Amino acid sequence: MLELNFIRANKERVLQGLKTRNFPDEELHIIEDILRLDDTRKDAKTELDSVLAERNQLSKKIGGLFKEGKKEEADAMRRQVTQLKDRAAELEEQLRLTREALAEQLYKVPNVPHESVPPGSTDEDNEVFKPWPEELPEPGADALPHWELAQKYNIFDLDLGTKITGSGFPLYRGKGARLQRALISFFLDEAVKAGYEEIIPPLLVNEDTARATGQLPDKEAQMYYVERDNLYLIPTAEVPLTNIYRDVILEEKDFPIKLTGYTPCFRREAGSYGAHVRGLNRVHQFDKVEIVQFQHPDKSYDTLYQMLEHVEGVLKKLELPFRILRLCGGDLGFTSALTFDFEVYSAAQQRWLEVSSVSNFETYQSNRMKLRFRDGKSTRLAHTLNGSALALARIVAALLENNQTPDGIVIPKALQSYTGFELLN
Repeated sequence: MLELNFIRANKERVLQGLKTRNFPDEELHIIEDILRLDDTRKDAKTELDSVLAERNQLSKKIGGLFKEGKKEEADAMRRQVTQLKDRAAELEEQLRLTREALAEQLYKVPNVPHESVPPGSTDEDNEVFKPWPEELPEPGADALPHWELAQKYNIFDLDLGTKITGSGFPLYRGKGARLQRALISFFLDEAVKAGYEEIIPPLLVNEDTARATGQLPDKEAQMYYVERDNLYLIPTAEVPLTNIYRDVILEEKDFPIKLTGYTPCFRREAGSYGAHVRGLNRVHQFDKVEIVQFQHPDKSYDTLYQMLEHVEGVLKKLELPFRILRLCGGDLGFTSALTFDFEVYSAAQQRWLEVSSVSNFETYQSNRMKLRFRDGKSTRLAHTLNGSALALARIVAALLENNQTPDGIVIPKALQSYTGFELLN
């Protein structure tokens, strides 16, 4: 969440940032509400400190008055101490309620977009940051979409997934399962070669963890919830990986911290109909390799572009046409200051499929997590970044469609040592 001092010092920038995000005009008063609550909190804290100090001083005097035989004066002072104690209790309760109200309001305010974020309200307003420089592959006359290729070569089975679990839970089998496993290993190896530490995190997280990275309260409806245990299935490995450093104070020499992890991901996305959500285009469970970095604030944007280069390098090795989009304000994630999406071209569908988002959250997550680093004699909030490297479901869709031949699916050279076969047939 945003820091109170930042909001107070940059009120107009915050308001402009909310407008860039298409935050409703009728709700912009939340910034003034937050500042008023903060003033109330400060006033209550100041008065409470004064009351406690006065109570302590009087309490020390009472014993001396009794020793001097000044009982009436001591009793009067006792009554005064009782009144101060009652007032302190009132102020402590007021302070507690004000802090809760303040936190509740702060959780409703998204991150301030970076100055480079373009205006816009939908994904159609996203800016093409890096286009694909070559000709896009043309589908042959007999080209099939990936869901038909899956049936032809027994790669994955959506009907069996529906039978076992429900719609949106694909079941991979045979060479399709091996392709899936090969991609996971390939992505992890590429991340480890780039200096990321591999982590195998839990797939369930508690409320504090989900709140720290911004999934709660913003994305609560998209998460699978285990009510009996009060736990959430993760929507991305970003959540457990980033929380490794919750409530931690780092040293400046620790930067950059680079983590990677493979996990299944679970998302309750709203269903719709049409070819754009068929097959693997939109599923509730999918595999993904995530990269996460913790960085010094002065270096986080250089790091963001390094992460883009990493994802770009992996896609090039997969021989997939791709482009990079800079998300507009209306399409920007709640916690992000700047996000780039990677899309690969799916020849048989003749459309772009999102396969990665790479984001800089600046201090938004670290403020929630209380993740700081020592800067001389004081501490500062670190910057957090994350990216998909990569999400498999749509990568598989594009690989199948773009590499289909009359004899089967040609496996990219970079993957052949992982799959153990050159042709999926």
